[in-house]
Amino acid sequence: MTQTAAQGSPLAPEWLAVPADLNALHQPMWARDVARNGDGELSIDGIPVSELQRQYGTPLFVMSENDFRARARAFSDAFNDAFADICGGVDVYYAGKSFLCTSVVRWVEEEGLRLDTASGGELAVAHRAGIPGADVALHGNNKSDAEIHRALDMGLGRIVVDSLAELQRVGSIAQARGEQAKVMLRLTPGVHAHTHEFIATAHEDQKFGLSMAADTTDEAGISAAEEAVAAAAAHPGIELLGLHCHIGSQIFEPDGFALAAQKLLRFLAAMQGKYSITMPELDLGGGYGIAYTPVDTPRPAAEIATAMAAVVRSTCAELGIDAPRISIEPGRAIVGSTTFTLYEVGTLKTVRVDAPAASAGGDAGNNVTYPRRYVSVDGGMSDNARPVLYDADYSAVLASRTSDAAPQLSRVVGKHCESGDIVVRDVYLPEDVAAGDLLAVPGTGAYCWALSSNYNYLARPGVVAVRDGSARLIVRGETEEDLLNRDMGA
Repeated sequence: MTQTAAQGSPLAPEWLAVPADLNALHQPMWARDVARNGDGELSIDGIPVSELQRQYGTPLFVMSENDFRARARAFSDAFNDAFADICGGVDVYYAGKSFLCTSVVRWVEEEGLRLDTASGGELAVAHRAGIPGADVALHGNNKSDAEIHRALDMGLGRIVVDSLAELQRVGSIAQARGEQAKVMLRLTPGVHAHTHEFIATAHEDQKFGLSMAADTTDEAGISAAEEAVAAAAAHPGIELLGLHCHIGSQIFEPDGFALAAQKLLRFLAAMQGKYSITMPELDLGGGYGIAYTPVDTPRPAAEIATAMAAVVRSTCAELGIDAPRISIEPGRAIVGSTTFTLYEVGTLKTVRVDAPAASAGGDAGNNVTYPRRYVSVDGGMSDNARPVLYDADYSAVLASRTSDAAPQLSRVVGKHCESGDIVVRDVYLPEDVAAGDLLAVPGTGAYCWALSSNYNYLARPGVVAVRDGSARLIVRGETEEDLLNRDMGA
């Protein structure tokens, strides 16, 4: 039994439609300067992908510097405009964990953003890039003493404390140095984020933050969050700046952000009154989603900013308090869509898969088989672990040329010795895709290179930045010699 291209494959997920034009680019998934040139080849700021492959090889992360800077400015401008009458503007923190190198730190600083780090290694990158410590934050649920000392050495603008034990440790270290650590308390407001379980971070049953729920086993019945506020306010080694929350990542619905903002503002007002303190700052986190597939609907920065400002404005008026200085962490929304990964196609294989005939309009109960094509590329889970970690969906296009061939449901897979080594689970690609063709997978700027590994002893790819028609390496790709140099057995 066959299925026409127009109808699509019964093996495809419900959300995946057959593209009207396989050569077209769904713009929200790509950097603004990515297009097809006159020869039909994918290009970035005028540079064809074949030229990038010739110079740097594949796999390769290809990033638009201009697009990164434009997205950073868009968040900064939108939030500063929306909050100008509330608290004079907003501090926007770029999430270093999504993708970090010294070039990116410099772009962040030049565009007026601050930097969020989550480890001593990320602090080392920030230090090497020369960004002022006052513009850097340190996160993490298990900071080492060495990381706390490094944060104090660098004069960090904030250390985001994640637990009562850590609060005491940070305070004691700072006090022993004759200093005060600038601290924000990370709270878990109990808000459910509509995202993958592993990247929803504001519910109670997970490792991050101080719970705002009252402790019914404690005689005083106060929450861990309140206990931390009281302890921080009294500790001579702590300067309590304010509160922080982060409800998750890759979120499109606005309700969770609004509810978290309301809960934190009410808590902040209550704590200021109860303990006669002022907490001048409030970080509302981020986690705004990007388009990985054509059905993803990211919200523009200005829309997010306007909605958040309305909630903060009305809640502060209701509580009768001055608004604290607001900060946000857009996360992947800045870097995610700036980058695509370029691969070369190798082996192709088509298998037959059972599916209920009813899904193709046939008689229920009679299974039939349909073709699924496996398109193997020269990378995989070592350069994009998100599909295997989070069941993340991606898309892909034929990049080295256009094609008039019919669409065929395909699964783009890597070269690792794992059946779960899937780059793009379901995508329609032209039937004539062949070995030697180039594929491009958009939306790989965030959490791809950052999560990359050397599984099966594959060398991690390089990262190329393109600006004004010129490409340059900002992270060198590894070589086999790099890998062998760490092997101390010979």
